[in-house]
Amino acid sequence: MHTIFLALGSNIGDQESQINQAVELLKVKIADIVVAPLYRSKAVGVTNQPDFVNTALIGKTELTPLELLEFVKTVEQQVGRVYRYHWGPREIDIDIIFFDDVILKTDVLEIPHPRMQERDFVLRPLLDLSPTLVHPVFKKRLSELLENATQAIYPKHTHSKL
Repeated sequence: MHTIFLALGSNIGDQESQINQAVELLKVKIADIVVAPLYRSKAVGVTNQPDFVNTALIGKTELTPLELLEFVKTVEQQVGRVYRYHWGPREIDIDIIFFDDVILKTDVLEIPHPRMQERDFVLRPLLDLSPTLVHPVFKKRLSELLENATQAIYPKHTHSKL
């Protein structure tokens, strides 16, 4: 079994319900799921859209990284995700953040997630799940990456735990 970390976010519709629905659907192929608390955050990239509700989860799976990607995209569709434009509003967004200590870069998937170290709304819930987690590429604790993300990258990025 592989240990995986996923990030989930929603900023359209019943955000909490959509995240909960996604978690339930993920249980079909991911075991031992533990979900972090929910956080509210401002949108990144295209900022003139509603705030997001974000969380992360840890779980175990027999899937390969590419099978997991296909599975989470199917779950997004089942929850009702509509693709509007890059960094646009989302009913649900599920990103693979870590897959064991795998470092992978293909045309369709990069693990660890290539921008997770910039995003405090990903790092905070990951730290709730695993306070000593180390990024396999940067060889730094996520707590160190969070310090850099919130102070250097998003100094006015505010969060409220739900």
